[in-house]
Amino acid sequence: MKTVLLILFNVVLLTSGQILWKMGLERAGGISVENMTRVIFSPLILAGLALYVVATVVWFVVLSRADLSFAYPLQSTAYVLGVIAAWLIFKEIVPPTRWLGVAVIIAGVALVSYK
Repeated sequence: MKTVLLILFNVVLLTSGQILWKMGLERAGGISVENMTRVIFSPLILAGLALYVVATVVWFVVLSRADLSFAYPLQSTAYVLGVIAAWLIFKEIVPPTRWLGVAVIIAGVALVSYK
């Protein structure tokens, strides 16, 4: 159970990092040669990078405790959180086929985690 919580913590860190990167890129007006420095040194981009560093350390702990064939598929819940974040935070329109894909991922995670 502890390992599953670590995996979920890793997923939250990864998704949060992606959200911060998206916010940072939106504030910078996207990425281009002209604003590369501003993007790279954006506090939101740097915060997202820091979350990825922490997520990597957490992932090392997970890999030291669990089979890769168990842990790695569970990490795909980051895709689910990403779609939900896109819908709630960025007000993106998520088509039904994408929601169906989310359901398939959730079903796959349930199958992989079943022992």
